[in-house]
Amino acid sequence: MKKQILFLLFGFAILFTACNNNSTDSNKNNSADSGKAKTGISEKPFGNFEGRAVTEYTISNTSGMQVSILNYGGTVTKIITKDRNGKDGDVILGYDSLSGYLQKNNPYFGCLVGRYANRIADAKFTLDGKIYTLAANNNGQSLHGGLKGYDKVMWRAEKPAGDSSLKLTYFSKDGEEGYPGNLNVEVIYSLSSANELKIEYKATTDKATPVNLTNHCYFNLSAGADSTILGHALMLNADKYTPVNDKLIPLGKHVDVKNTPFDFTNSKLIGKEIDSVKGGYDHNWVVNRKGNGLEKIAALYHLASGRMMEVFTTEPGIQFYSGNFLDGTLAGCAGGKSYVLHGGLCLETQHFPDSPNQPSFPNTILKPGETYTHTAVYKFSVK
Repeated sequence: MKKQILFLLFGFAILFTACNNNSTDSNKNNSADSGKAKTGISEKPFGNFEGRAVTEYTISNTSGMQVSILNYGGTVTKIITKDRNGKDGDVILGYDSLSGYLQKNNPYFGCLVGRYANRIADAKFTLDGKIYTLAANNNGQSLHGGLKGYDKVMWRAEKPAGDSSLKLTYFSKDGEEGYPGNLNVEVIYSLSSANELKIEYKATTDKATPVNLTNHCYFNLSAGADSTILGHALMLNADKYTPVNDKLIPLGKHVDVKNTPFDFTNSKLIGKEIDSVKGGYDHNWVVNRKGNGLEKIAALYHLASGRMMEVFTTEPGIQFYSGNFLDGTLAGCAGGKSYVLHGGLCLETQHFPDSPNQPSFPNTILKPGETYTHTAVYKFSVK
């Protein structure tokens, strides 16, 4: 009997040891897995708009960077990237829920804008002898496509083969917001292993129409540690800019930035001369281009975090906007933050504002048989 008891005790000891070993191995494996960045595309519900489900798609890369995008407005809701100490932070302004993006005074956080980004003077233009009237939704001017531009519509989302991109398409009907022509629009967001967020735009039309598409992310590389972007250093590869009138419409000429507050040819703090610019920066810079390909046109740096963002584009201009109309009153801001004056900045790759009314500016009229293309890359790193 004693032998049987000893045998049973010995068996239990072996079983207990094996279970503990398996548990240890499992914990090791879980620990190893948790140290690896999850890659691919995930999605989650983000509310409803006009009876349709809004989805937030999140693209993750092997470096742990994440970019989240809605099929409502093609809106980028988060860009999470590491600082020099490896700490993650969201470097754009946004909201915790869809209600924030739907609020009346939402200043285009993270969205796609079109059919014509930026301003068109007096909300009208003439094309092929016909006057087209647009919504005067900004101090008598038309801004970012009108009352219901591409920032306020549902896009069709597809996940192309692979796990690093999201394709959005939208069909803009002839006459929508006053613009002529049926326009088929395609935008592809992709995230590389080198922490490059690429945005590729494409459009075709069946009638001549102005087209100027861009993204309207507000960046703050401190990830909320600094309430403003005045301590960020900015470089713009542009010797000239297009001065504007009191309604922010270009005067139709290019002016040298040298010896003015608009000179960012060498990196400098945004707050250094902003008080010399009435209302703050909200201007188009004329990019120093060498050709028609993808070229670096801007660099933004935040010293305390070490985060750097470089901007590349195929476009002839870039709109630098210093968040002049943020006033701390927006509801539902991410993490309970309050977005105050100059709380974020935009670097919008684009053609020039009011080009349909400015013959001396680069052409923005897309004709049947042609394809509008535009590529922008926002590359993140630390130093």
